Amino acid sequence: MRVEEVELRRVALPLATPFRTAAGTTSVRDLLLVRVGTDEGDGWGECAALGEPGYTAEYVEGAHAVIERYFAPALLAGAAGVRVVGHHMARAAVEGAVLDVSLRAEGRSLAEFLGATQQRVAVGAAIGFTGSVPDLLDRMGTAVASGYRRVKLKIEPGWDVEPLAAVRDRFGDGVQVQVDANGSYTRDHVEHLASLDRFGLVLVEQPLPARDLLGHAALARRIATPVCLDESIESADDALVALELGACSVVNIKPGRVGGYREARRVHDVCVERGVPAWCGGMLESGIGRAAALAVAALPGFTLPADLAASDRYYAEDLTEPFVLDAEGNLAVPTGPGIGVTPRLDVLDAVTTSVVRIQP
Repeated sequence: MRVEEVELRRVALPLATPFRTAAGTTSVRDLLLVRVGTDEGDGWGECAALGEPGYTAEYVEGAHAVIERYFAPALLAGAAGVRVVGHHMARAAVEGAVLDVSLRAEGRSLAEFLGATQQRVAVGAAIGFTGSVPDLLDRMGTAVASGYRRVKLKIEPGWDVEPLAAVRDRFGDGVQVQVDANGSYTRDHVEHLASLDRFGLVLVEQPLPARDLLGHAALARRIATPVCLDESIESADDALVALELGACSVVNIKPGRVGGYREARRVHDVCVERGVPAWCGGMLESGIGRAAALAVAALPGFTLPADLAASDRYYAEDLTEPFVLDAEGNLAVPTGPGIGVTPRLDVLDAVTTSVVRIQP
């Protein structure tokens, strides 16, 4: 198979509802899509990087630059690889596009290639900061009524006890609730975080800054709520170190954050070997990124609902045919060749802001 062209396409896809986290507010998803054109067809990948470097050091402009300058020329030259340190999300987008076109040529799905065992994946709904408890309860009620298996709430110092108490008062213990702090607490908050144990949470995700593994280990010994790491885990080696230190007992695996789908499987394998629950996180993906992430989430070690909600929770109109929640709160894993979906070109063209085509 010969790579003839690499296309970098920027897309501005409006969210159905603005999503606010400790890292900032997203109203329009600034997406970078990678199309790899070969003599046997095209493959698509999606970069998980956000518009600003608030979640990780990567951001869309940087990912675009490193793909255009390094990864694309290597692909076009037929090189086995290129030495680039970091830039995991850029790397994952390119790997995704190459896997898509290669597997399409073989007639195999990404799910089959990775070793997925599930045809449908249980998913949950994530709710960002709402600004008021009544608004949070309204959004929570909508998610529960829609059939989501669990609900994830964003928390930070000053926005934790009150909303969680209101949620438990309204919905009781019948709804699975987990929280995500995006590293907004410090070691000084250990006793405060311990006070959240009374809410019966599934887990608390990334309570402390990403590099503070020792702080997470100390916190995990102090609180009853399972500690889950997200931003701290950028590779299988990171996961192994974190588990050895006792810094977490659950791992959130995002293919973009760890550098691709093969590495996501390796992180998954570490969790399986250690008997540690894992789940697949989300990055406000379009249908292109969601299709690939569902293939990862269908691996046998993913035992908690994925952060990959139906298309209509994110976008009024998705870039692919929409993913729809079934009556049991699941999404179907694509079974077609490659990632199993293709862009709706009319929708894609309408939201495209720029296109760069790189050729030999």
